[in-house]
Formats: sequence, structure tokens, C-alpha cells
Amino acid sequence: MFLGRKIYYQKANGAVIVARNESRGDVRETTIDEDFAMLIDLRNYDRESLGVLTLESGQYAQDFAECNGYRVNPDTLELEFSYLDPSDPEPQEPVYQKPLSLEVDELKRENTLLKAQNTALSDRADFIEDCIAEMAVQVYS
Repeated sequence: MFLGRKIYYQKANGAVIVARNESRGDVRETTIDEDFAMLIDLRNYDRESLGVLTLESGQYAQDFAECNGYRVNPDTLELEFSYLDPSDPEPQEPVYQKPLSLEVDELKRENTLLKAQNTALSDRADFIEDCIAEMAVQVYS
């Protein structure tokens, strides 16, 4: 069996309190009650002040590998990641953004759409040029 990450976070600000890594093999999903009984870090919080986000196995794997921090956006309840700026080696305040893997997927879709639009415009321009050439032949013959 494969279990994805399980992330407990503060509802107020999205700060991650406890995150269980992915696991596989002879494992089972734990309940929230079991987690509160087993995980000492959770006992320091009022249960109602925490949220839990369970991910699929492998979900955002590349983002977790490359990020230097993550949180849950308290408004959207979506994960946000911070990444190091390779051009600036100085430590900086984290800037959280949606996962780069999602941005790449969106850019790929947008690129495909733009290519299709470009092809359509090019075909239309070719058609108009052919029409002009045909009219010129008729006018000058």
C-alpha cells in the first residue's frame, strides 16, 4: 500500500505543524484521533485550530524535492511552496507561491493554445495572400 503525505497545519496562518512523509509497504492510514495520540507536536494545539491535508502518493514530489519551505494557504487551502533563488545565494524571507509543477503544466497548456492560434493566424494570412494574388491576376490580365 502507498500512503501520500499528511500535513497538519494551523488554520489561521497555514503554518505546517507536522508532516508525515510518504510511506509504502505494510502501512495503513491513521485517523486524526490516532495522530493526536501518537504525535507529541499535535498535543500542543487545540484540535479545532488545526487542519489536515492528505496528498496522493507522489503528488508534488518534484516541488517537495526542490523547495525550501511550504505552507497551506489559509484562504484557498492549497499548498504553496517557497524556492531558493539560484541567482541570489543570500538567505531571504520565504515567498510562497503555487507549486512550480502546476505552473509548468499551465504554461504547457497555454503554449499549446498559443501555437494553435498562431497556426490559425498563419493559415488565414496565407489564405488572404492567395486571395490578393488571385485578384491581382484578374485585374491585370
